[in-house]
Amino acid sequence: MATTKVVDIIDRASIILQDSTNVRFPNAELLKFFNDAQKEVVLHRPDANMQNDATFDCVAGSKQTIPTTGLRLVDVIRNVGGRAITQVDRKILDETLPNWHETAADATRKIEHFIFDPADPKHFYVYPKATNAFDLEIIYSAAPSDISISNFSTDTTVISLDDVYANAILDYVLYRAYQKDSEFAGNAQRAMMHYQGFSNALGIKTQADAAIAPIPGTPDANAGRG
Repeated sequence: MATTKVVDIIDRASIILQDSTNVRFPNAELLKFFNDAQKEVVLHRPDANMQNDATFDCVAGSKQTIPTTGLRLVDVIRNVGGRAITQVDRKILDETLPNWHETAADATRKIEHFIFDPADPKHFYVYPKATNAFDLEIIYSAAPSDISISNFSTDTTVISLDDVYANAILDYVLYRAYQKDSEFAGNAQRAMMHYQGFSNALGIKTQADAAIAPIPGTPDANAGRG
């Protein structure tokens, strides 16, 4: 759960920009850069804003669409109150069960598999096909909602992402600010420096996550890593 306040990031940006009175960069403008920064983080790190939806309501048919705030499906876990659901390759079903889109699930035969194509990240298919009565537990990445602030002196709203992304968000805000003033000497270089810092922060976290990620079937696989 995040504890970093949005206004703290904006204040830090103003100090670095040497604009503590917010003449050149009003708080409202920096807030727009902040909202863009959160979206940019999730674009590169979908796991930064994961949603575990235990009440996803299926529509009738095999094709399903993740919630409107979703960016991409991550996993389909189970029928709520029932069996687990596993991922299968669509080609396997197409070759072995050409009419699989028409096979219906029912009270005794729950949904067994899901099919996902990374090229179509907001949709997935289920087998057997669903009726409106089926609820699934799914995990998906969602776009952060824009944050609005009316009083920058007293607001206590925290960032939407984990605190570990606070520095990356700050770098992106500074990148956008210096980019705005790129006609002044050195600012184009400063903008690129902060964008590189933003990119490096996300890349380094990706490497760190990979280093400690559990490997199925090998509980001690991470022992001694470092």
